[in-house]
Amino acid sequence: MKLRKVLACRAGALALGTAFLVAGTIGVKAEECETITLGAAISLTGKYATNGYHTQNGYEFAIEKIKENGGVQVGGKCYNFEVLYYDDESKGDRGATLAERLINQDGVQYMLGPYSSGLTKAIAPVTEKYQIPMVEAEGASRSLFNKGYEYLFAVLSTSEQYLASAITLAAQVAEQNGKKPSDVKVAVAVENDPFSLDIRAGVLEDASKYGMDIVVDEKLPRDLSDMSAILTKVKLLKPDVLIVSGHSKGAATAVRQIGEQNISVPLIAVTHCEAADVTGNFGKAANDILCSTQWAETLSYEDPIFGSAANYEKEFKAAYPEYAEKKVPYQTAQASAAVYVFKDAFERAGSLDKNTLRDAIAETDLMTFYGPIKFSENGNNIAKPMVLRQIQDGEYNVVAPAEFASHKLNWPRTPQ
Repeated sequence: MKLRKVLACRAGALALGTAFLVAGTIGVKAEECETITLGAAISLTGKYATNGYHTQNGYEFAIEKIKENGGVQVGGKCYNFEVLYYDDESKGDRGATLAERLINQDGVQYMLGPYSSGLTKAIAPVTEKYQIPMVEAEGASRSLFNKGYEYLFAVLSTSEQYLASAITLAAQVAEQNGKKPSDVKVAVAVENDPFSLDIRAGVLEDASKYGMDIVVDEKLPRDLSDMSAILTKVKLLKPDVLIVSGHSKGAATAVRQIGEQNISVPLIAVTHCEAADVTGNFGKAANDILCSTQWAETLSYEDPIFGSAANYEKEFKAAYPEYAEKKVPYQTAQASAAVYVFKDAFERAGSLDKNTLRDAIAETDLMTFYGPIKFSENGNNIAKPMVLRQIQDGEYNVVAPAEFASHKLNWPRTPQ
């Protein structure tokens, strides 16, 4: 089912699956330019719908900002982007089918990525088969970048980096308190999907370097709705660190049940906090939880289109008031960055030819509001670090690595 975005429509219309045309702007008259159509199979329903919605909004915001700033200049002509969307329903097989449809029926020659590593893994063989450049923002699994793909490029840091820094932080805290890093006990609970399994691998690898003991190593239930049995083990075994990864639904379940069960672990680190709006939904129960993030509005990144990271957040909230009372999810920021990579590459290529464009994307060396973007020969971004934010009195503050920290770590965390 085809979905073309109207900016006035919101999640209710998307859930109904009604087809509609990309027609609106964010208050700026459209330039008289030709159109470059990008394709995207994205999760507008199903378990990844929340982040699919954030991703789509990031794409659309970038399209409007680029339009405001003169569009895309290719070979002396002006172009504006539009995106042809289909709902993959958070299912990999459907995503692959829709990618085929976008390419073979709709004639799309350039693709934006879906949400999640699993969906990206399903679609990448299709775009590779047809030699369609895909710039993706939401598939971080390192397993995407050892297949020899030549047409897949990712603006985000790979997933094994997400929470490994929490292990380094735990080691530093142990030393500051007169203990050895090897005294630290670690509990891990992750979704059984490529992204979260990579996070687990990164955590176990770093824990092993420090000689830390893994006392809990569990998979979250498939529907991500109940981890109480795992938390019972955590209570019994008393780890020093608890790592949880399960996308937005898993983050919401973790924070809610950690609060309900009064889990007392000195350091708790979770993915997808902002996307799940754990502060808005669970209040004090979210305090002192560490949240991995690809991007933060306090970082000192900027570019000519979006301005600074802080300006991106300000303008995005003005365009999408539903985000006014919460942090802009990094999923949204990196989606905008992916569109910006396409603009930069088209202009350097000076051509609409997909293979010429592919080569230009491969040579990307771009500073953006989201951070530096430079691709390895495998297509992953090798220029941008991950950071950890801690929820402190309802605010997300960067606490690690030290060179990016805006606030000191609150430790130990106690039940709220």
